[in-house]
Amino acid sequence: MGLALLVGVLVVQWLPSLPPRWFALLLLALALLLAWRWPQGRWVGCILIGVAWAMFRGGLAVDARLPRSLEGRDLIVIGTIVDLPLKRDYASSFELRVDRATLDGRLLPWRGRVAVSWYDDPPVLHPCSRWRLQLRLKRPRGLLDPGSADSERTALQRGIVAHGYVRDDVDNAQLGKPSLCVDGARDAIARGIAARVRDPHDAALLRAFAVGDTRGLQQRDWAVARANGVSHLIAISGFHVGVAAVFGLGLATLLYGLLPQLGHRLPRPQAQAAAALLAATIYAALAGFGLPTVRTLLMIAVVTLARCGRRGSTGAQSLGLAMLAILLVDPLAVLAAGFWLSFVGVAFLMLCLQARGRGLRAFLHELSAGQMVMTVGLLPLSLWFFGQASLVGALSNLVAVPLVSFAIVPCALGGTLLLGLCPPAATPVLWVAAKLAHAQWWLLEQTAAWPGAQWYLPSVQPFALLLALAGALWLFMPRGVPLRWLGALLFLPLLYPALAPPPAGAFRVWVLDVGQGLSVLLRTQHHVLVYDAGARYPSGFDLGEAVVLPAMHALGIGELDMLMISHGDNDHAGGAETVATAFPQATRYAGEPSRMQIPMQQCVSGQSWRWDGVDFRVLNPAPGQGDRDNDSSCVLLVQGPRGRLLLAGDISSRVEPQVAAAVGLGMAPLLVVPHHGSKTSSSAAFIAAIHPPLAVVSAGWRNRFGHPKPEVVARYAAAGVPLFNTATQGAIPLEFPADAPARREPGWRLRQRRYWRE
Repeated sequence: MGLALLVGVLVVQWLPSLPPRWFALLLLALALLLAWRWPQGRWVGCILIGVAWAMFRGGLAVDARLPRSLEGRDLIVIGTIVDLPLKRDYASSFELRVDRATLDGRLLPWRGRVAVSWYDDPPVLHPCSRWRLQLRLKRPRGLLDPGSADSERTALQRGIVAHGYVRDDVDNAQLGKPSLCVDGARDAIARGIAARVRDPHDAALLRAFAVGDTRGLQQRDWAVARANGVSHLIAISGFHVGVAAVFGLGLATLLYGLLPQLGHRLPRPQAQAAAALLAATIYAALAGFGLPTVRTLLMIAVVTLARCGRRGSTGAQSLGLAMLAILLVDPLAVLAAGFWLSFVGVAFLMLCLQARGRGLRAFLHELSAGQMVMTVGLLPLSLWFFGQASLVGALSNLVAVPLVSFAIVPCALGGTLLLGLCPPAATPVLWVAAKLAHAQWWLLEQTAAWPGAQWYLPSVQPFALLLALAGALWLFMPRGVPLRWLGALLFLPLLYPALAPPPAGAFRVWVLDVGQGLSVLLRTQHHVLVYDAGARYPSGFDLGEAVVLPAMHALGIGELDMLMISHGDNDHAGGAETVATAFPQATRYAGEPSRMQIPMQQCVSGQSWRWDGVDFRVLNPAPGQGDRDNDSSCVLLVQGPRGRLLLAGDISSRVEPQVAAAVGLGMAPLLVVPHHGSKTSSSAAFIAAIHPPLAVVSAGWRNRFGHPKPEVVARYAAAGVPLFNTATQGAIPLEFPADAPARREPGWRLRQRRYWRE
């Protein structure tokens, strides 16, 4: 029943758009009719119920988003801060549950949860505090590129209906004192740990283990965790909730040992089960009720109810009922990677791990075999969701799982409990936990530095995912099943390249979606060039890391021959250091080397080279004119047998005549529009001189500069040049065959349509 419901929910997640609400009601009626008239086909009815329920909830989530008419308007809202606010040097970030919103004094029929940033020295923000704020918001919209995360899907799954920032307003104020809530308790515990643990990084780790507070962890920490395959251990995992349940069971056992007469009023087995559930619930609440913790909590609840009702239950039944409960409460949970990693991981353990008796030897066997099963079994899903897997994951987890679960987490839990009962006694307990966490992290840093610790593969195709999961199951079937080793062969489709390299004379280009910035990935038969690398923001969000490198991995590109940064502005050069660090052997050129954070050579007009039958020629800047402004941008002309491409950086109309003259006669080149379509570039004379078959502009959605400017769009339209924008198309692929004219392929936003994408 649970699997049938899951199938129905999954069908909806592949739809490019949702049907009208009445269609979901029709499916529900049909499902009930089938269950009544055809009892043997109840599984069909469950599938239809899953489809109808997912359609209904998905429609509600999409409709809850900020109305388009309110985007970019100043709204006055009253709401409550939920979860834990994040304080940085440049801003505070938090989520606000909007209870009331007005525009120009008019009450709006709109509510929801919004992600907000507060810049320019914000006040101290506390969980559960209520605020009156002036906000400028927009609907959730993310970047869409090969291999990158789908932030619109994440926003839908988390119930985020808008993103925005706090506007300066004298009436911005907190309304009363913060109310008591679980998040307030989590914040107080986190502050208590930080005050008692001297090393800030050790304190950040303990806060993550104790209350799921990851605010103190940096990008470097998550990189180490991913390289070791232990990200599930950094914040509270389902196994930790199980440890809390055992703690509750132990307290109940101790109480009955001290007061055996309690057994006359309440049987001990039922009391133990209830105590385990209570402890697990409290701990899951402190973790913020994340998906892995909820899954484990529901399984414990199923066992508790069975025990209290004097009924037996198997692990498979508990897992199935937990999945059924989650899907009924929130069918959009299937959009989260945690749902699949959690349920599939536990299912693999149940199916493949064979009991070997009791005692230390059996425990060590189950621990080591369990890590191997989890590592291999979840490898296809890790590649599907993240495009990478850890080759040292089994070894790292073999050490980290018992250390975290049986030493660090119990110490952190004990210290947390003592913070409320006897704060001075908490200090030595937390000191021990911090020393253990420090030692464990040192070991993880060493293994993360091993060659090949992280393994990247091209984008996994659905058929390859299913085959690899079947292969993993086959590998760990019970002894006696013949030819188990053949299961490894079913992993081979994962290596199938997403896209074969172009033949000699041809080249392929992706104008990546990096928001308000530029990054272009170009590939010939045996060579790769990255032209610009997007921005890096004060928050640490780096588009070189978030877009450029994942796109290369997803497209099966493992080497980089040249990194060319047009000029020094952050929206072009911010991600360059990350890309250069990943590919230190690549040749580097820049229009303004002195503004770069890494050593780069000056690009100069007249430089040229040839790769695989494709010619490259730098047209700007002239010798001695680098390192001055946007007009120092490296302008690159790429030419194959049947097509040309012009990458113009941020040049203005001042140097456009020289660039147009340098392009010379021949085939009209496809054009990446200069300076994102600003009014100081793309002059009518330049467009007429180049007369590209099509032009691509790289700009951010609803960017504050208004790029591309309406007058620039009008110039291209008047010249009959089709204009395509990454803001509306996502990453845009361009094909330059050796034996056919150049062409544009559908943008990533259009080729992978989903109902939650704008």
